[in-house]
Amino acid sequence: MTLLHDLEQTILTRKDSDPDSSWTAKLLSKGPEKCAEKFGEEAIEAIIEAVKDNKSGLASEGADVLYHFLVMLAARDVALDDVLQVLAARQGLSGLAEKAARPKS
Repeated sequence: MTLLHDLEQTILTRKDSDPDSSWTAKLLSKGPEKCAEKFGEEAIEAIIEAVKDNKSGLASEGADVLYHFLVMLAARDVALDDVLQVLAARQGLSGLAEKAARPKS
């Protein structure tokens, strides 16, 4: 198991915990929309650190992004392995070719 899988398991075990005892449980209790909003906030903070060329700040915000991404996935019952399977299927493809092959919406 990877560190991200371990974190995913921790998040899943806290899904049914008391919101007063866990930040993860509190965030999940607010619903998937709030989890997505928090992920977006963290992503913006990471972008700001990248633009500022603040490597330590970007590393810290990147960790927040990964955590909140996993919380958002848990809120919608999407497994990390589902995301990893999509990445694996794209491996070895040109990004341009992969994007061109996506269904038009």
